[in-house]
Amino acid sequence: MALRTIVTEGDECLRKQAKPVTNFDEKLWTLLDDMADTMYEANGVGLAAPQVSVLRQVVVIDVGDGLIELVNPEVIAQAGSVEDTEGCLSFPGQWGIVARPEKAAVKAQDRHGKEIVVEGEGLLARALCHEIDHLKGVVFKDLVIRMCTEEELNG
Repeated sequence: MALRTIVTEGDECLRKQAKPVTNFDEKLWTLLDDMADTMYEANGVGLAAPQVSVLRQVVVIDVGDGLIELVNPEVIAQAGSVEDTEGCLSFPGQWGIVARPEKAAVKAQDRHGKEIVVEGEGLLARALCHEIDHLKGVVFKDLVIRMCTEEELNG
């Protein structure tokens, strides 16, 4: 396992569409392992493959309840709306208020290609939607209602 470099604002990978994964092999498993290590090292709760310069539909998330690996994820249901503060490992030190679903359900595949469904609410729903947006070239700043100052975050 290795740490990958997280690309930041201005990198073209953040604006490109990720391609579906078709090979569920050791290369994918290494990517998933590396992404999880990278996310944990950066103290993040989610990371999408385009954030480490890999244009594949791969996401890792851990909001404190254990690692979730999603391959070829798509949001299949959502309910409610909550405005909350959001940041991104690709936009260090930047935060904004973003409206996201209160609940979300995602259909994906696991690292072996088996179909799974993940349902989440609160932070998990937010993370699911945020990371899947990355696979479409959408970043949180595209959806921000307003950016926050450091004083607002700490105050």
